Amino acid sequence: MGITVQNITGSTALVIWPKMAGCADSFYSIMYNPNWDKMLSGYTRKHFQKEERVPASRSSFVIENLIPLTTYILCVTCQSANPSSDQCRIFNTPEQDPASKSNKKKDLAVGIWLTSTVLLLIIIGILIYSCLHIWWRKRRESSERQSISGEDKGQTWSKNELYSSEDFNKQAQSAQDVEIQSTESVQMATIIANPLTSKKPIMLSSKSQDFVPISLCQSDIR
Repeated sequence: MGITVQNITGSTALVIWPKMAGCADSFYSIMYNPNWDKMLSGYTRKHFQKEERVPASRSSFVIENLIPLTTYILCVTCQSANPSSDQCRIFNTPEQDPASKSNKKKDLAVGIWLTSTVLLLIIIGILIYSCLHIWWRKRRESSERQSISGEDKGQTWSKNELYSSEDFNKQAQSAQDVEIQSTESVQMATIIANPLTSKKPIMLSSKSQDFVPISLCQSDIR
């Protein structure tokens, strides 16, 4: 049939086959299997582990994910039919090349770096959220304390204002009493000093009668 396997590496291989007239309106089936033993396995589809279906318009295909240092059997048929011996080829994969190893190491390193970056971002996000939550809670507690202290100050100011009003009233009442007493004392002193200047009878209060001397009363009678 003229099937060829080219560009074989430790993990890939290029398969080329001639076009078949019977597959013009169908597809090609590429079947391959590692560690194939001709004595134990026949050319039947059930003995192949992997199968790839390719459109009939193509005549080549790149097989991937092969195992290095492994013997493979590969067959190309039309419409998943059981292959014949002339439709199959055996090839060996070499040791994995250093470039492929370095690429895999790079891919692994990139994967680890991406995973670490994502985890770090998650941790940073959690820390930022925790800090903001603590800050908001402290601010709320501070606002509550300020409101409570403001209410206490208002109550204290009201009490002080009440006390101040009462003291002021007491002081005003005391001053008024002192003024009344002073007025009465002046009137009584005037009456005692000039008892005969007034033509009208003098009406003394009960308090002033107590302080009038007896000699003055006797002189008035005479």
